[in-house]
This record gives sequence, C-alpha cells and structure tokens, in this order.
Amino acid sequence: MTRGGARKRAAGAGASHQLVFVDRLVATLIHLRHDLPHSVLGLLFGVDRSTVTRAIGKVRALLAERGCAVPDRPGLRLRTLTDVFAYAQAEGVELRLDATEIQVRRPPAGLGGRRAFVSCKKKQNTMKATVIADRRGRTLWTDALRPGRMHDATAARNGGIAVCFRHFPDVEVFLGDGYLGLSRDHRGQAITPPRKPRPGALPGRVEQWERDRHGHSSDRITVEHALADHKRWKQLTRWTHRRDRLPDTYRAIAGPVSDRTANA
Repeated sequence: MTRGGARKRAAGAGASHQLVFVDRLVATLIHLRHDLPHSVLGLLFGVDRSTVTRAIGKVRALLAERGCAVPDRPGLRLRTLTDVFAYAQAEGVELRLDATEIQVRRPPAGLGGRRAFVSCKKKQNTMKATVIADRRGRTLWTDALRPGRMHDATAARNGGIAVCFRHFPDVEVFLGDGYLGLSRDHRGQAITPPRKPRPGALPGRVEQWERDRHGHSSDRITVEHALADHKRWKQLTRWTHRRDRLPDTYRAIAGPVSDRTANA
C-alpha cells in the first residue's frame, strides 16, 4: 500500500465472511426495517459486531444499486430518472412526483454548511428525498438526497428533470404547489393544481376550481401513499447515523418496497 493512496488488494482477497450471503441480507433488512443496533444483530446471528457492520455496509450498497422494480416486467429495474421517463413514455404511464424530508443529526459546530440542512418547513435539520410513483402508488425512482433547506423544485431540477422533460415530450407528471416553476417552464407536462380564482369571481368558476383541485389531489395522492410506505421503515422516521450513509439507505429501502408493490 502506498502512503496516502488507495489500498492495493487483489479481487476476492481479505478476510472471508463468517455469514453466508442470505444471512447477511437478512441482517441488513432487519437493520433497515427496525434499526436494531449492530451489537444486537451480532448476538442474534452469533457473530461479532464488526462482522455485522461489515456485512450491512456491503449489502446496503448492493440494495441501493438495484433500482426499483417495474410493474409487470420481471427482471427490469429503473435506476435513473431517464429510465423512468423512458418507461413512462413507452408504456403511457402518468407519473407522480413529490419530496419528503428525513430528520438528521445537526452538523458539528465550527464547520461550514450547517444552515444548508435546516428545513424552512420543519424547522429541523433534515435531508430531502424526491420520489416518483405511478397512479397506483408504486415507487419507480428516488434521487440522491439533498440538504433539507433546498426547495422542492430546485431539488427536482438538480436531479435532471428539465432535461428529461425535453427528451420525453409525451410524459406527464402530477406535482404539488411547490413545483409551480416547473409547471411554468414545462406546460402540459408538469401538471400542478389549478390556480385559485381572483376575488369576486363568479360562483360557477369557484365551484369548477374546487372540483378541478379535488380531482388533481385525488390523482396525485398515490405518491403520498408511496412515501408513507417508505416511512414505515424505522430508519426513515428519524436518521441517527452518519448523514453520508442516508442516500444509500433510502435507495436500499425503496428497492424492496417497489418489489412488494410491483407484485401487489
């Protein structure tokens, strides 16, 4: 090993795993679902805590790279936003997009960038995940998480949604009020709730607006159901570990959730 460089190790070298792959996978899923400490999992599986830590770190990365399942397409996975838009255009699927925030630990004092994680909405330190689902609430994609202070529309733009709108003009995405900028830039594709009539509008116009807004809310609510499925996993109710591990953890959870809902 050269000083200051990457460690030189042949493929397959290093200490062998004391747990078979199925046990490593089960331990990782238990940790993601219930947030059990590694030491407790070590007692359950009869190994040292460090063995469990190593297993979870490797399997979590594998789960994060799998992507999300495609309904009625066994073996096909969606890993990028471009994959989702290509699938939606080919199959005529209407998409639903929304963001959710997970509370994280406050960055240490004395370091720059502390304010970036302070959510203006929750008044807490959070990280923001953007999620796409279909009309039945099946998770199709989740992005790399952003600091909680970032606006929902900015997070979507940073994920590359504007480029996808240009390359896939037939795709429609139902959005909430926080994405009015996207609706203005991509009319007919980014669909947000109808605007409230001006004061003094005719009663018939107000009634029509209420019906249209209720219809849009009913169409978009399924992505809220997808977010609720994710939050049933205890690690996503409040993240108490290192922030740099949360993006892989969220994607590792979204994959199994999409597997279950795709076959429902």
